[in-house]
Parts: sequence; C-alpha cells; structure tokens
Amino acid sequence: MNLQLGDTAPDFTAETTEGTIHFYDWLGDSWGILFSHPKDFTPVCTTELGEVARLKGEFAKRGAKVIGISVDDVNSHNSWSQDIEDATGNKLNFPLIGDEERKVADLYGMIPPNAENTLTVRSVFVIGPDKKVKLTITYPASTGRNFEEILRALDSLQLTASYSVATPVNWHEGEDVIIATSVSDEAAKEKFPKGFNSVKSYLRYTPQPNR
Repeated sequence: MNLQLGDTAPDFTAETTEGTIHFYDWLGDSWGILFSHPKDFTPVCTTELGEVARLKGEFAKRGAKVIGISVDDVNSHNSWSQDIEDATGNKLNFPLIGDEERKVADLYGMIPPNAENTLTVRSVFVIGPDKKVKLTITYPASTGRNFEEILRALDSLQLTASYSVATPVNWHEGEDVIIATSVSDEAAKEKFPKGFNSVKSYLRYTPQPNR
C-alpha cells in the first residue's frame, strides 16, 4: 500500500512495549506521530528513540502522541530500551510496536517491493485527529531524523488546519504567516484584524492569528 497525503491511515492491532494496542483507540482524538525503524540495536535509531523520549512532552503539549515501530519483537525492544537509556540518558516513555511479521510495515507501505532488506523502514507519518495522513517523510538508513523539524511541521499543520493561512520557508511558531490566496483582500481585513503586508498580490504576510 502506498499511502498518499490525505489518505486514511490504516487501523491495526499490535503488541507494543506498553501492551496490546488498537491503533485508532490508542490515538483517540489526538494527533499521532508514527515513526519506523529497520531493526533493533542500530546506532542511528538508538539516538532517535532517545531524542523522541526527550521531546515527548513537547509533542504532548501539542496534543500529539508518539509511537515507534520496528520489525523486531517486543522482547527485543525491551532489551534495546536499556541501551537507549544508557546511550542518550532518556528512558523509553512511549510505545514501540513489535512488527516481526511486517504487517504494519506493509499496511503503511514502509518497505518498497524491490527492497532486499528492511533498511528502508525509516518513515515518519503525521496523522491527524480525523485519521488522515497529513505528512510523510522517509529517510535513508545513514541520516538521522530531525525531530525538532517534525515538531515545527506539526505546528504548521495544526495552525493551517484552523486558519486560512500557510507558513513560509523556515517558519517557526510565533512568526508571521501567509494569507491563503483563496482569501480576498476584503475578506482578509475581517479574518486578520492585526492587518497584513502585501509583498505581492499573491504574497500577503500577517501575524500568526492564534497568538
């Protein structure tokens, strides 16, 4: 299955380091960050899991739950968790799915059909409360993921879901945003009472509306 933006994220039942979960029930009305790993006891992923554990509170502040997945089993995950804490100083504090039969990996199209192994299983899916896929990123095995960037993208996704705006290049929370081209100047005056600056007719900046 090749998931595209806007597709419904598949539901599943799986064993995790925090017990059996039914994905939709676990997610509830929250945003979800599902991120995958090729196998346990790999160096780059060890650093990533520690970083997500460190940032879990930041995701929680945004109403988002994080969940990892690896194609090894839960017993292996539990052993790996000690290495993660030893190496990063952060204790695993979110569920890690055991997917030794690759059922979830296949549901989400994490392993290309021509792959010789699972090293390509390093994907990130941001899922909205409506269970739709809002963002996907896939990394090669050699490049560690930037979870600060995933937080930044989540801020943008949540803001643009509620207001008729887009976020410009390198945008961060609190900075000016761009008014959607579907909003006329007259409508923009009502929607954005803080005013706006027209750089071009199609490029209008306004202060972040929810701040």
